[in-house]
Amino acid sequence: MTEAPTLLIIEDDPTLGPVLARRLTRHGYQCQWVDNKTDALLRARQWRPSHLLLDMKLGEDNGLSLIPALRATLPRAQMVLLTGYASVSTAVDAMRLGANHYLAKPADTQALLSALAGTPVALSEQAPDQPLNPKRLEWEHLQQALAQHQGNVSATARALGMHRRTLQRKLQKKPQGEHGPVGSEA
Repeated sequence: MTEAPTLLIIEDDPTLGPVLARRLTRHGYQCQWVDNKTDALLRARQWRPSHLLLDMKLGEDNGLSLIPALRATLPRAQMVLLTGYASVSTAVDAMRLGANHYLAKPADTQALLSALAGTPVALSEQAPDQPLNPKRLEWEHLQQALAQHQGNVSATARALGMHRRTLQRKLQKKPQGEHGPVGSEA
């Protein structure tokens, strides 16, 4: 009898984390769920899971900053970054830092299982062939600038020529939808 693969779910949403754990347990994974960066690193070192499902936004922390430490601790683990804030720049950063896959929320069970298995996940067919919404474009630009400054909000604000608090407010807002009217969500 083979042992079930182990999966550490790092998700700060108190509703989504347990739902993901139950859903993936039904598909043969032994799951543990944590909701913050400190517990994630501790549990990864102690439990040594074979798979990681990491949310990009963990409260005030950025899940991207966890990838190098998790990769150093678990070099062979299959790591999937799951985000409600999908952008091309963060996808590139996630892969460069060591994530194996990058999925946008909401991700269906089959996409999660494929990514965790290391199988390529088909791109969504939902996005029509339209230009990016200007507010979404601004959000992606801010994310790219933030990544260039290693998540340092003050340095990013200086580089963009804006007040730090203005940048913080813009970063706290959910990104606008990639397509369609202002206010639609990705």
